[in-house]
Amino acid sequence: MTAAARRVTPSAILNALPHAIVVLGPDDEIISANDAAEAFFGASMAHLQKKPLDRFVPFGSPLLSLPAKVRQAGAGLVEYRVDLSSPRLGQGQVVDIHAMPLPEDPQMVVLTLDRPSMADKIDRALTSRAAARSVTGLAAMLAHEIRNPLSGIRGAAQLIEPTLDEDDRALARLITAETDRIVKLVDRMEVFGDARPVQRAPVNIHTVLDHVERLAASGFASHLEIRKAYDPSLPPVNANHDQLIQVFLNLVKNAAEALSDQEGGIITLTTAFRPGMRVAAPGSPHKVSLPLEFCVKDNGPGVPEDLVPHLFEPFVTTKTNGTGLGLALVAKIVGDHGGVIEIDSNAGTTVRILMPAYEGSERVTP
Repeated sequence: MTAAARRVTPSAILNALPHAIVVLGPDDEIISANDAAEAFFGASMAHLQKKPLDRFVPFGSPLLSLPAKVRQAGAGLVEYRVDLSSPRLGQGQVVDIHAMPLPEDPQMVVLTLDRPSMADKIDRALTSRAAARSVTGLAAMLAHEIRNPLSGIRGAAQLIEPTLDEDDRALARLITAETDRIVKLVDRMEVFGDARPVQRAPVNIHTVLDHVERLAASGFASHLEIRKAYDPSLPPVNANHDQLIQVFLNLVKNAAEALSDQEGGIITLTTAFRPGMRVAAPGSPHKVSLPLEFCVKDNGPGVPEDLVPHLFEPFVTTKTNGTGLGLALVAKIVGDHGGVIEIDSNAGTTVRILMPAYEGSERVTP
């Protein structure tokens, strides 16, 4: 054994791991914890040690009964997607819990708390992308089977309107307005059926965001403060300029609607470079780098936690009169660009987009 190997202690190995690891005694008191566990619970080892686990975990959490089950079974158990959110730990503390008895003393239990990994987030993004594309066939059917009859209904309503008294005319105008609304919905769904390759070029993301900010500030977000935190050294993104405007205009409009009833509403647009983020491209053995991070943040009330994993699926919406197609279209566009999109609804809402940088010498699209 080399001198360097002898200097590596078990505690050093545990502290190097990104997962929170806690060792419990026979009475579920905390015996030991690694650095990641200290960060997760927001307390030092000196404060955690010899304290009961229930002092740091929400009342009634499945985690509290897990050690007893492990001791009774004499084997390891796993609980997936356990929500440990609390005023102490903060919101969005969803973890997978692995519990194992110590071989030397089965009354002692080792807990490992794993946060959802980037792989999980990417898997959700791919699932949402597939769900969006599943609307394609439905959109084609609607375009053929619904638009033509609606045109006849609208035409008939317009023809009979002049022959009716004023009260019945209002009903005819209602028929016309509702048929127009359904046609617009069908038109929006048809976008999902566009399978043509995206025409991409090097795009300056800050030009896109500034354009969206001007549109928002002069219209639907005129009552809100819009802040910008850009990385000026960011390379161009390999994307379609017009589709990026559509993506961020949709996201900023959603943020503005979330802040409609709130004083002091703030929307923040950020860009950053995140080296090291690589994912496997569908149908390719090669990994694609996604170093460019673009975020739209608001300080609104957030999104119900149970809806967050499904927000990019078609027909899922938090709006009373929403269609649930806006974010699904955003997910499709980002996915068509080879990017990943995710939502964090802890302390407001943050929509984060990771996209590939442009690699070439062509002129950047302004």
